[in-house]
Amino acid sequence: MNTKFTETLGSYPRTTIDGTAISDSPSLILPSNPVLLGGENRSGTTLLSILLDSHPDLVVGPEIDFTEPVDLGPHILAICDLMDRHSSQLADATKDSIDPGLYDGAHFVVQCERFGLGRDDLRELVSRVMAERGTDLSALEDRCLLIDAIGEFRREQTGAKRWGLKLQRKIRNVGTYAAIWPQAHFIHIIRDGRDLAASHLKTVPDWGYRTVAEAARGWLEVVSQPRQAAPEGRYLEVRYEDLITRPRETAERMLAHLGLPWSEAILHHAEQKHALFDNPWGHPAAEAAGKPLYTGRNGRYLQDLSRGEIEEFERIAGKELEHLGYELATGGVA
Repeated sequence: MNTKFTETLGSYPRTTIDGTAISDSPSLILPSNPVLLGGENRSGTTLLSILLDSHPDLVVGPEIDFTEPVDLGPHILAICDLMDRHSSQLADATKDSIDPGLYDGAHFVVQCERFGLGRDDLRELVSRVMAERGTDLSALEDRCLLIDAIGEFRREQTGAKRWGLKLQRKIRNVGTYAAIWPQAHFIHIIRDGRDLAASHLKTVPDWGYRTVAEAARGWLEVVSQPRQAAPEGRYLEVRYEDLITRPRETAERMLAHLGLPWSEAILHHAEQKHALFDNPWGHPAAEAAGKPLYTGRNGRYLQDLSRGEIEEFERIAGKELEHLGYELATGGVA
């Protein structure tokens, strides 16, 4: 399964599924002010990133998984070289067929291209950060410095005031990233976990959660853990359901959180140009994110999950569902 429950954190102790704390005192403090988006897989993070990217003051990219592999810098440079040579190791490779040792680097490069970053520019940024740090970018601080360089490059390139990126499930470690980026703002999008479970089981069975119980525990971890370490005034939770049923109200709340003026462009995201629309490359949410906001998949769990599966989810995560304002279907909270 693609979902990671641990991260490579360089000199930091690992955060595991049991919520063990990681250091909030990094040796590197970055002065930029990114907008970092988080959420469980299939919770609407792609739509959120596209909406915010529509604002003229923002340039927001996809998830770039910078926690793998260990030797991130040399690995990216090697992948860029292989891609430049149209190597048979990468040609027509799928997630299932690619050499596992190449996947993380190839995915990193592809996501940077989806963010609008050319391969030559990426190579230059990686080489520069490696030279500045004198490392192969294995420590978390070094990896974050590279992400910062990528974001600042795109901000300057587009003329935006701020750059943003999807942290996805790494929002669990919001305290660590808030310490590295003390001017960052975080937006955590939360979706009804039962709909999320249905989406995993029906839409992405090749890499998503395989059982309702697994989905319930994973969802519970991601939605509940961040607020325990969230930086005051810099962390905002929004519900996916509110975003698509009350888009203007929800978008105004997000922009107020970011200190940005209102822009009608956010409500017309599907009419604008985004790198994801030009390069979907099989992204499971690209088609939906390119359409006007609609509510058709709200409550899909009522059709896609059995009564027993709904009861199982609610036994595990019912209290958190209620805490977030979702009504229980069965009342079966343990």
